[in-house]
Amino acid sequence: SEEEWDFLWCDVSWLRENFDHAYMEEHVRICHFRNHYELSRKNYLVKNLKRFRKQLEREAGKLEAAKCDFFPKTFEMPSEYHLFVEEFHKKPGTTWIMKPVGRSQGKGIFLFRKLKDIVDWKKDGGRTEEQKDETQVETYVAQQYIENPYLIGGRKFDLRVYVLVTSYIPLKAWLYRDGFARFSNTRFTLNSIDDHYVHLTNVAVQKTARDYDPEKGCKWMIQQLRQYLTAKHGAGSVEVLFADMDNIFIKSLQSVQKVIISDKHCFELYGYDILIDRNLKPWLLEVNASPSLIASSQEDYELKCHLLKDTLHIVDMEGRLTGKEKRVGGFDLIWNDGPVSREGNLGTLVNGNFMANTHLGTYS
Repeated sequence: SEEEWDFLWCDVSWLRENFDHAYMEEHVRICHFRNHYELSRKNYLVKNLKRFRKQLEREAGKLEAAKCDFFPKTFEMPSEYHLFVEEFHKKPGTTWIMKPVGRSQGKGIFLFRKLKDIVDWKKDGGRTEEQKDETQVETYVAQQYIENPYLIGGRKFDLRVYVLVTSYIPLKAWLYRDGFARFSNTRFTLNSIDDHYVHLTNVAVQKTARDYDPEKGCKWMIQQLRQYLTAKHGAGSVEVLFADMDNIFIKSLQSVQKVIISDKHCFELYGYDILIDRNLKPWLLEVNASPSLIASSQEDYELKCHLLKDTLHIVDMEGRLTGKEKRVGGFDLIWNDGPVSREGNLGTLVNGNFMANTHLGTYS
């Protein structure tokens, strides 16, 4: 019958409607945590990160708290409008980006430099036709736009990286070795802030461009990108960049660890969107709880097939794993109630650096 199932892969809207009424037997697995939105909704993510940063500052000092500085300055709108205006006046001429918190694939996003652009928006621009009569205004975040993105061939890109969480208490997280860089179709310039093909790298946006070709260069595998950056900047700088990305994955998960309802039936595959700036600093743009598994090319198809297969191996419905594995398919265990050291490594290097068990963008 429809009621009998062992494993459920569903989108988050199904979850909203059914999770609370679903009785789940011991062995059953479902692909989302009940309140996944604490991490995947832009306004909650910011709130949780800000709170976690304050907590770290209290408990471990400023240096540790600074490890949370991977998120552009962000305000929830309209509730933090006045705080935003204060910040806006400190840096006139800065570019900001407005994003609706509950939409994906680049919908509803726009860039602005003048307050009047959002004064009009506050009146009616942030509302769809159906909402015009309602008192409820859609929630947005206003985020300082990163004006110095790293460019390749003059084009902006961001990274999609996959992290699988099988438990929040204790926190157990896996990082996938493969991912990709998504390029915008058009050369980057700050002169045309209304051109989505310049500023938004989502495939959903780019594929509507007249000259978009899915097999051509709108995506690079993360291995290609790592190789390119290493050739240009040296292995040392790139190691630091990738270690900074690992820090983003861990700190963001820790920031929601106490608020996510941990449930042994649940696991979640997150799609992290990361932007790199010209100083090789990675910035977290957002975390997706239902990353697209639609393939845009043959290479993409293979990556996503392997990703799903490896996810199912870790969820381990058949009980084949010992629980001591540090690698399953393309996934490496990066956090197991604490940092995980690399296999065959005693946890430290000659210079005393801990070698984390991460291999993002490496060929192996």
